[in-house]
Amino acid sequence: MNEFGENVFILDHPLITHKISILRDKTTGTNEFRQLVEEIAMLMGFVALSDLPMTKVPVETPIETADTYVIAGRKLAIVPILRAGLGMVSGLTALVPSAKIGHIGLYRDETTHKPVEYFCKLPSPIEERIIVVCDPMLATGGSGVDAINLIKKHGGKKIKFVCIIAAPEGVKKLHEEHPDVQIYVGNLDRELNANAYICPGLGDAGDRIFGTK
Repeated sequence: MNEFGENVFILDHPLITHKISILRDKTTGTNEFRQLVEEIAMLMGFVALSDLPMTKVPVETPIETADTYVIAGRKLAIVPILRAGLGMVSGLTALVPSAKIGHIGLYRDETTHKPVEYFCKLPSPIEERIIVVCDPMLATGGSGVDAINLIKKHGGKKIKFVCIIAAPEGVKKLHEEHPDVQIYVGNLDRELNANAYICPGLGDAGDRIFGTK
């Protein structure tokens, strides 16, 4: 068990670690960065979705009728936190193409420092779905906490959070605020610096995914 306890999963798969190392390199260009984010999201999703409920169905093979299993229920809602979270969506939907996709946009008021929702569109009925919230980076944890608060306000119950890198401060905050949410982290970085940037980090994930500055 890691230092954060139950429901926090720090992944140490060699393929994930290798690809994150390339992400960190400041010379990695936009196209390669974007592709790596998709690949890492797919690898992480394979782990994060290992507990999906299954149901038995009969299938006619070319040889005989077989009792086999498919994903049960209304399956998934994938909810990226705008904008960087969009880069992880295609990797996750490659695993479950039938997943519905929502979007959450938040910003912090410069005066009150409280979160302000500027966009929220979730698949219905959200309360019946397993919800995967994705964001490449978990720094202070503020956006993750606010996004999950918003999802719960709309009725969401079964929530997972997937991020590529995280600072210990962000993982601690998110886990304390939402202990029922499973948190999957590709790599736990050292710390936040004075400007709340993850160290060693990988820069601004949104800018590097979309080629903006």
